[in-house]
Amino acid sequence: MTQIQQTVSKYFLNYRFVIYITLLCSVVCTPFFNLAAQDRSALERDKQRIEREIHLINQMLSETRETAELNMSQLVILNNRIESREELISNLQGEIRLINQRISRIDHQVEQLQQELEELKESYAQMIYYAYKNRNAFQRVMFLFSSRDFNQAYLRLRYLQQLARHRQMQAEKIVDTREELEETMVELELQKQQQQNTLAEHQREIEQLNLEKQEQSNAVEELQQQEQELREQLARQEEAARELQQAIERVIAEERRKAAEAARAEGKPEEQAFRLTPEQQVVSDNFAENKGKLPWPLERGVITGHFGEQPHPVLPGITIVNNGIDISTTQGSSARTIFEGTVTRVISIPGANYAVIIRHGEYLTVYSNLAEVYVRNGQQVSARERIGIIATDPADSNTYVHLEVWHQNNKLNPADWISSYQ
Repeated sequence: MTQIQQTVSKYFLNYRFVIYITLLCSVVCTPFFNLAAQDRSALERDKQRIEREIHLINQMLSETRETAELNMSQLVILNNRIESREELISNLQGEIRLINQRISRIDHQVEQLQQELEELKESYAQMIYYAYKNRNAFQRVMFLFSSRDFNQAYLRLRYLQQLARHRQMQAEKIVDTREELEETMVELELQKQQQQNTLAEHQREIEQLNLEKQEQSNAVEELQQQEQELREQLARQEEAARELQQAIERVIAEERRKAAEAARAEGKPEEQAFRLTPEQQVVSDNFAENKGKLPWPLERGVITGHFGEQPHPVLPGITIVNNGIDISTTQGSSARTIFEGTVTRVISIPGANYAVIIRHGEYLTVYSNLAEVYVRNGQQVSARERIGIIATDPADSNTYVHLEVWHQNNKLNPADWISSYQ
């Protein structure tokens, strides 16, 4: 009787311990696994985005190389490809870290399952041993009939039934644990294979990056021999930028002047002249609320000119000032609006082709370097509406749209307003 009770009690303790550990792991580890899955999903999305960028950059490089000579546009696009390649390498490094973490967790899980399996086997062996010792049916009957009363006999019968049932459950648990262990080992091998594939891809990207950096170095060295021509080109670009800024400032000043005249005619104070209508205020507020979520001014492209002061990629000591951002794309692409609004002006800028200025309440967006324009002054436009064809420079085959964002008289960084994903 004592041995049977000890066996059953020991089994119950082991079984409860296994259940407790399983539940604890499910509670503690599930959020961690979910977080890891989210990280992996984010890395995969970034990887796909970067690979699309590199593919587009290669296409743009192919177009700009149709010109016989190396030019600044090629160098800028080369620089962007290197940045994208470095971002891709960083992405792969993050993926490798996640894979290594998964392998470590699976290794630990394998150890736990192996230990659990050994404990289950040992416990099961003890139960079989005691069952073997009490295998004689006459002894079991005598064990029951030797009870002091009916209640004790009933309890002894329950012990024997529980022992048989738990022995069966133990055998089933051993089978389940062995199958789980085998499945975990398969998952471990798959993760190790994925690790090797990702490491190989990482190494290929590093080798490609080194080749591209060498190409970049050769391009800079070659372009440095064209210093006078580059300075003349920079002067033309700066003149076009000044023309565009002056045109925007003239538009703002003219609108304020007209509003002030209308206010005086109505007998209103001039400080109320440029107040927005309720409808305009709604557009303005919606524009501000969508900062960082606005669509790009084209279907696909790569930012090749950044906002603010930037060092010239070739000429030492020379700084480039950009009032917006330049987004390069493929030939024949269309420019589109980033938000609903009203076309304030369509103007022609020497050296910058056509430009379209659209008002969104207190905000202005400017789209320049357009070869053709589809909109007119005063026209209401919606978000993502096509407003023209982006011009391609015949000298270097570079196709780009210049985007600016203004809040009243202040220039803002358009990259802060458009979405991270196209």
